[in-house]
Amino acid sequence: MSRMLVDADAIRALADILTETGLTEIEIAEKDNRIRVVRGGSVVHTAAPAPIAAAPAGTPTPAAAPVDPAKHPGAVNSPMVGIAYLTPDPSAPPFVSEGQSVTAGQTIMLIEAMKTFNQIKAPRAGTLTRFLVTSGDPVEFGEALAIIE
Repeated sequence: MSRMLVDADAIRALADILTETGLTEIEIAEKDNRIRVVRGGSVVHTAAPAPIAAAPAGTPTPAAAPVDPAKHPGAVNSPMVGIAYLTPDPSAPPFVSEGQSVTAGQTIMLIEAMKTFNQIKAPRAGTLTRFLVTSGDPVEFGEALAIIE
């Protein structure tokens, strides 16, 4: 019978990150060990959706589901978990405004992670058409932050 060792310090650190960022769940994995911390008292059970019958011929089909912004070819995705800020400080103007042209490498926002402010730079030149977050929003790894076209 194998025994799993619990790293209480790692669990406390993850719980602190949940509290700081407002996230409800975080998970880390290293080799054969995995720690998942979930905040909240309710357990959510999911079930497979019921199969959908094909619509009879001549019946209008429902509108297509909205496209996931993270899959947009111009999406700028978060490289980390943290809090997004669109300005260098609360009284300053934003780094970039929607509709503004940006150059590759230009700072478009900050993400605060573990009390460190990380610059998020435009990966390509183009026009920043839309922010998908607002200042103070918690963001997760891989989450779409903005669209540059």
